[in-house]
Amino acid sequence: MTATDGPASQLPQSERERAGPSDLIPFREALRTWFAISLQTFGGPAGQIAVMQRTLVEEKRWIGQQRFNHALSYCMLLPGPEAQQLAIYTGWLLNGTRGGLAAGTLFVLPGVVALLALSALYVGFGATTAVTGLFAGLAPAVVAVVAQAVWRVGRRSLTHPLLVGLAVASFGALALFQVPFPVVIVVAGVAGWLIARWSPGVFKPAAHGSGDDGPAPLISDDALHHERPSRGRTLRILLVGLLLWAVPVAAVAVLTGTDSVFTTQGLFFSGTALVTFGGAYAVLAYVAQQAVQTYGWLRAGEMVRGLALAETTPGPLIMVVQFVAFLGAYRDPGSLDPWAAALLGALLTTWVTFVPCFLFIFLGAPYIERLRGNRHVSSALSGITAAIVGVIASLALYFAEHTLFSTVDDRTFGPLHLGMPEFTTFRPVALGIALVAVALIFRLRWSVLRTLGVCAGLGLAAALAGLTGS
Repeated sequence: MTATDGPASQLPQSERERAGPSDLIPFREALRTWFAISLQTFGGPAGQIAVMQRTLVEEKRWIGQQRFNHALSYCMLLPGPEAQQLAIYTGWLLNGTRGGLAAGTLFVLPGVVALLALSALYVGFGATTAVTGLFAGLAPAVVAVVAQAVWRVGRRSLTHPLLVGLAVASFGALALFQVPFPVVIVVAGVAGWLIARWSPGVFKPAAHGSGDDGPAPLISDDALHHERPSRGRTLRILLVGLLLWAVPVAAVAVLTGTDSVFTTQGLFFSGTALVTFGGAYAVLAYVAQQAVQTYGWLRAGEMVRGLALAETTPGPLIMVVQFVAFLGAYRDPGSLDPWAAALLGALLTTWVTFVPCFLFIFLGAPYIERLRGNRHVSSALSGITAAIVGVIASLALYFAEHTLFSTVDDRTFGPLHLGMPEFTTFRPVALGIALVAVALIFRLRWSVLRTLGVCAGLGLAAALAGLTGS
């Protein structure tokens, strides 16, 4: 049967009248549900996916577990935040194109508003004792949060010595040789495909619980969406998507000049949107390197603070790029007022970062609906996932160095590029807060948000005691 056969007819007459031709549930109910989900999306992609699974699979029974896993597998192959793309995919399954647009937009909207407010607070009051203390506590906590990400992804992904080798190689390529992030991802995907050809037993299929105890889901695992792939549909979506993506960047280039900070940010973050495999943690090492060392939009310590802010707001962690753009545009506003420039830079960056997510899903979902268990695709994904462990580990090292030491010098020894901390600038208070965060997350299994709250309090206490510089 198709996705519009059967389940839609089970709705009450009044609800069917409010539903569009491609709606499996009333659109207003979908909006309420997606908005409720968006307010709970703290703690990174694992937490965000868990919220959607609990709400959509277990509580509302709108989608079956296997179907949910199939959509997630496709989203993990794509660059960009997989949790938001999963929301777009599921919204498309339930309510067609407008459902995907609504789900994806609502998923990020609360985080955009919250991070804009926090970025403005940082710029306006970042030098005060209270704000300095809060960030002095948040930055060491982020080191523990990133370390937890390494542990979680590694435990799930590195099931064979060859995969461990891929992770170590990716870590060395980024941390020691500064190989471009996109190159690491492409090589890892090819390596995964080759390993699967030479030794198929390396990639063991993940076991999934059925998760389907209870009433039958609205969308069964075997149902196909009514919207079939076609060349005409693909060309229409590609044209509209590329125009929506490119026109704002072209507009700022015409209005502010091709060498303005807005044009540079629009082009740079459009590029990163195409290589953000593995989520925010993976690409942040590349973003931090370029934003700090190449463009000078912010300092290394501020990159850590930006991630701390993104951790405290709902939505994808890649939203930290909005903070990066806000600071960069505020400090190089051109002819604009600094606050107007900061707002323009932040919103433009948010636009070029998330518009591709909708394009990828609307283009590929009808094809993926008719694709099951492609071994070549899954093996390439497994290789990328293994490399992501090393990428996140390099990010953890970068953050730890710039959090625990006031000064880190870049040293070059032939092809090696090392960050060497100045040991006389060691910060014992930061180490103490980081150890507290590690204990709370790993030993007591506290949530990220709760841990950040405690560490922010410790940083504020240290600032009031005059210890933030030690």
